[in-house]
Amino acid sequence: MTTCIYWHRNDLRIHDNECLHRCVQDYDLVIPLYIVDPHHYRVVKAGFMKSGIIRYRYLCDTISVLRDSYQKLGGQLFIRRGNSATVIKKLLGMHKVDAIIYQTEVASEEVKEEQEVRNVAEKYNCKIENIWGKTLYHLDDIPYKAETIPLTSKTFRINTSKATKPRELIATPKSITTPEGLNAGVMPSDHEMGYSEEEINSNSRSPHPAGEVAALKRLNYYSFETQLLTSYKWTRNKSLGMDYSSKLSPYLALGSISPRQIYHEIKRYEQEIKRNISTWWLVFEVVWRDYFIFKTLRIGSSLFYAQGFKHKKIAWSYDKELFKRWKEGNTGIPFLDAHQVELSSTGFMSNRGRVNSASFFTRDYKLDWRWGAAWFEHCLIDYDVYANWMNWHTQAFEIYYTNPVHQAMKYDKDGKYTLSWLPDLAKMDHSDFHAPWLYSDLQLREMGITTYRRPVEIYKKWGRAINNITKVRIQ
Repeated sequence: MTTCIYWHRNDLRIHDNECLHRCVQDYDLVIPLYIVDPHHYRVVKAGFMKSGIIRYRYLCDTISVLRDSYQKLGGQLFIRRGNSATVIKKLLGMHKVDAIIYQTEVASEEVKEEQEVRNVAEKYNCKIENIWGKTLYHLDDIPYKAETIPLTSKTFRINTSKATKPRELIATPKSITTPEGLNAGVMPSDHEMGYSEEEINSNSRSPHPAGEVAALKRLNYYSFETQLLTSYKWTRNKSLGMDYSSKLSPYLALGSISPRQIYHEIKRYEQEIKRNISTWWLVFEVVWRDYFIFKTLRIGSSLFYAQGFKHKKIAWSYDKELFKRWKEGNTGIPFLDAHQVELSSTGFMSNRGRVNSASFFTRDYKLDWRWGAAWFEHCLIDYDVYANWMNWHTQAFEIYYTNPVHQAMKYDKDGKYTLSWLPDLAKMDHSDFHAPWLYSDLQLREMGITTYRRPVEIYKKWGRAINNITKVRIQ
């Protein structure tokens, strides 16, 4: 009887899953395994845990759904805590295992982890099968070798779409056989993971439902049920509520849904409901995600350099007080601060918020972009190493400055979003809540505003946007 270990990572689903398909097809017994590695929860140089408690709790909920799915197939998901290679080594010492199957990654830390597992497997004469399954386009199908992957998204998108198409979906297994007598294990508690009493007692959780079942339900809701997909192009830059965007990113990040599933559902929507710029644009976003992954395959660990993969000479600041103001939502620019408060409270932030936050962080505060990327990694339930670090890298080195005051008036002129997170500012008239620094401390106190903290600097480049706010007040 043959046995394999399926080492789950960021592929927490049973649908369209080539790793699982290979396990069930080629082996009699499967050990689906999820490892909680303390290294992924260490304190980073910036002074906080690599993964925050909201993100961890969202993962726990996702794992719970995956375990339920396995049980419905007649099997079990096994959970262990520890170094991945050490955990797998222990299992190989206890059981005759013929193969270890996992979804391959390309970021440096994940690649190192894979190598450690391969080293263990070799000592036990255990076969390794690493399978490409994270992207819409398969690595074997794109018209590039790793060293020739374009450094611009447009070139990658156009040439890849001409050369190939996304593969068809892989059938979901109807049953699975897992070993009997093997301890199933549980996800470590918040205490065991090292979170503080304050964090644990806060009961902070994401309002977004977790796991594969919710992912497929959300995809159907956003497309066929409500047809919100038809207007995606015109709503995606908003920040308030659940329906301005697809909200599929948390599911993609943990692999609760496959990019191919999204693609094929959009294509079905185009045939049965409507094809327009919005349906094209959502596919565009999925391909953009591919581009970040494939670009990381080319540039490697240079993605994480302070000077970027192009080695640009920028003298970054390491002012801890400025960093604290930014991450706590005390920059004094309400549109920015509202997004930061939402992030720390829910583990999510709109794309518009992320662009403004990163631009201000790197271009105005001039803080080392890696601190900002690390904080997003700590907070985001849709954290993905490629999307997060590549977006921050792009904002720090390759893209234009985004004026947060102008953006506030453009995307939240009535303040519904900003005031939903900073309600104290609702005591102000007109659009002044986007620039409270226009008032003296005495005037703010007379309005009953006691929580506002002024910016460290009012930049001249905000001048035109501030004038637009004062014009509204005069009218």
